[in-house]
Amino acid sequence: MKIGNVNIENNLVLAPMAGVTDLPFRILCKEQGCGLLYTEMVSAKAILYNNKNTEALLQVEQGENPISLQLFGSDPQIMADMAKRLEERPFDIFDVNMGCPVPKIVNNGEGSALMKNPLLVGQIVEAMAKAVKKPVTVKIRKGFNDDMVNAPEIAHIIEESGGAAVAVHGRTREQFYSGKADWDIIRQVVERVNIPVIGNGDVCSAEDVIAMEEQTGCDGVMIGRGARGNPWIFSRINEYRRTGVLPPKPDVEEIKRMIKRHAQLQLKYKGEYLGIREMRKHVAWYTTGLKDSAALRNEINLTESMEELFALLDEKLIG
Repeated sequence: MKIGNVNIENNLVLAPMAGVTDLPFRILCKEQGCGLLYTEMVSAKAILYNNKNTEALLQVEQGENPISLQLFGSDPQIMADMAKRLEERPFDIFDVNMGCPVPKIVNNGEGSALMKNPLLVGQIVEAMAKAVKKPVTVKIRKGFNDDMVNAPEIAHIIEESGGAAVAVHGRTREQFYSGKADWDIIRQVVERVNIPVIGNGDVCSAEDVIAMEEQTGCDGVMIGRGARGNPWIFSRINEYRRTGVLPPKPDVEEIKRMIKRHAQLQLKYKGEYLGIREMRKHVAWYTTGLKDSAALRNEINLTESMEELFALLDEKLIG
């Protein structure tokens, strides 16, 4: 897959997820063969005002490339200026969030609220595409609600305004993450534009990836919630494509090794206090469905050190 002048080894994409796709998790997904990484979404205004918490979200390590920085905002000039300010940093692509359904974002006219304003969509993309040499892409939804299903129209505007690719989540903003993703809307976007289209929504397995490609003709497949606690999803899909055989799911020992590796990366980049708290939700995702996992999660939520976490894993997580 190629977006603008950026070559991407395979068409598997890690979706941007607030509180999930931080540096440690991205490293794991890259090691497992993810083609294109996305950062957590970052506020353009927060960068403008030098918000102290934003710098951590902008941290990228060598080896993550290609990586896309996802910005959110609704002011074309600020979006363009902040992309320009960050252009020398090691991001390969600038992405615009037009899909976030969270009320405080939407009520501010940002995220998926932009789906209601096609003119502004064009202005934002055009301003950014003119300001930077790196490709500008956009992540959208099916529409704002069932009365406003306009993804093909919005994607066409993005292309006409200089956008290099578009990712489409097959749900409306009104749906949030409930119900079933509409893959047919992704197919409609593919038929409407000539830029690469990345499909997103309800992709949790290698079979889902193949099915989405076949049903929609999309160029890339974006995996979000299916990757939480499951960075192996990328290596398993790549292996399935190579051999036609789906590798077995990781066993308990492999899950334990991955949790420990994840925890060590959290410790390295965030320190113990924050790192251990970040790991609590990840451990819940890693251990879902395992024997006695609920009891383990309850105990993990009380741990205060990595030493305690590792001891608990060795004691309780047994195959």
